Amino acid sequence: MTRHLPTRAAGAHPGPYKAVVFDLLTGLLDSWSLWNRVAGSAADGTRWRHAYLRHTYAQGAYRPYLDLVAAAAGEAGLPPSLATELERQWSTLAPWPDVHDVLGQLHAQVPLGVVTNCSAALGASAVACVAVPLDVVITAEAVGYYKPDQRCYEAAATALALDPGDILFVAGSPFDIVGAAAVGMPVFWHNRAGLAIPAGLDVRSPYTEARDLSALLRLMGGAAPHSRARGA
Repeated sequence: MTRHLPTRAAGAHPGPYKAVVFDLLTGLLDSWSLWNRVAGSAADGTRWRHAYLRHTYAQGAYRPYLDLVAAAAGEAGLPPSLATELERQWSTLAPWPDVHDVLGQLHAQVPLGVVTNCSAALGASAVACVAVPLDVVITAEAVGYYKPDQRCYEAAATALALDPGDILFVAGSPFDIVGAAAVGMPVFWHNRAGLAIPAGLDVRSPYTEARDLSALLRLMGGAAPHSRARGA
């Protein structure tokens, strides 16, 4: 189901955009299946992953990514050593089924980039799993902060030499909506994982949400999305 909502501030036109920047590990890659496989079950993997999200999005200044992953495993009642196994299997990350087709079409139109909450080494390995050329890769380690710190999204705009309002950000989680919108980026939430907005997270900025990437191509075509109030 797609919820069509305005992706720019009132009075601004909805595209076309000059670049598209993605969350990497959920926006483009099915990292959830990897975590489930390493954890041994979907229930354990999901609990671990949600603990990890709480850790990284509350972290702020960068500390080693795998340290956060190990701490999240412990919080979820799992062995912290799973972080090492996750690293060992990292290169098996797979893109969502429609990623190659959609990014292939987008790459012919505009520059593409990613902003990801991981180390530089793991970011490079994950980008290789996408197997589509990307113009900009921004990692939390390189910036020195974890998303949703605004500096992560600003780094992408700087690397692209574009105003944030000209960049469509494809969020992988609701935290990305808050972070990207705070610097003026319009947001498309690729909610393939079916995540809910956590209680207490103040998501006020309008966005477009869909469970696949086909609506992203329509946005890039410059057609104004149908607007309605959230929850309608």
